[in-house]
Amino acid sequence: MPEGDTVWQTARRLHTALAGHLLTRSDLRVPKYATADLTGRTVLDVTPRGKHLLTRIEGGLTLHSHLQMDGSWKVYAPGERWSGGPGHQIRAILGTAERTAVGYRLPVLELLRTTDEHRAVGHLGPDLLGPDWDPDKALENLLRDPARPLGEALLDQRNLAGIGNVYKSELCFLLRASPWLPIGQLPAERAAQLPALARKLLEANRERPLRSTTGHRDQNHYVYGRAPRPCLRCRTSIRVASQGDGSRERPTYWCPACQPGPAPRTRTEPSRTGN
Repeated sequence: MPEGDTVWQTARRLHTALAGHLLTRSDLRVPKYATADLTGRTVLDVTPRGKHLLTRIEGGLTLHSHLQMDGSWKVYAPGERWSGGPGHQIRAILGTAERTAVGYRLPVLELLRTTDEHRAVGHLGPDLLGPDWDPDKALENLLRDPARPLGEALLDQRNLAGIGNVYKSELCFLLRASPWLPIGQLPAERAAQLPALARKLLEANRERPLRSTTGHRDQNHYVYGRAPRPCLRCRTSIRVASQGDGSRERPTYWCPACQPGPAPRTRTEPSRTGN
């Protein structure tokens, strides 16, 4: 699933292509909005909110989308071949005289009154890359359930918005804490560092074409995607296991030596997944 920095980049591309321009083409390929016609309206802005995209359109309308696992927005020049996937995967087309934005495989697409945006994003915690960022509130949210595993708490967008699986694993490594450690047991000084560290990582990557959390040219991540290769710090084999509640389980990577603490209850398997 795209992380906050990726969604921020997508919003910037869409904003650059559409904002301030009149829509000459509008096609929302979901049954509820199949007859909606936005042509003749000006796109005001495209704003990211955590992992959500809000395309605000003249007349008090907002097109809300979420990429989830494999959705994407592509921008094309006139005459350019569309290459984001087969036509049946297209869910939205917004075109101007100069650019066309095409949304592929969008699992969430809804047209809202701009005044009703809270229905889509009001549940989110402070946005790590947004103007509402509040590190104290984010930490308060994270510690509200002290028994919750650190990795699960970081992924909960109601606590703070923008962290996905990559940053979850990398943050736990940088904090030297097991992803299964109850967050209330994280030493106070490290807990206090967490919000600022999370923001630093996302800010450092929001304009990079290739994400890196290490600063090393040949290794982009400390643990994510690196099992069973050796830890960059101690050479212990990186491990991977599922974490979450049932249908929302996600792979979590960690170094058992650098990140002491609780381990997953289920048996873990080495992975050959690359960076």
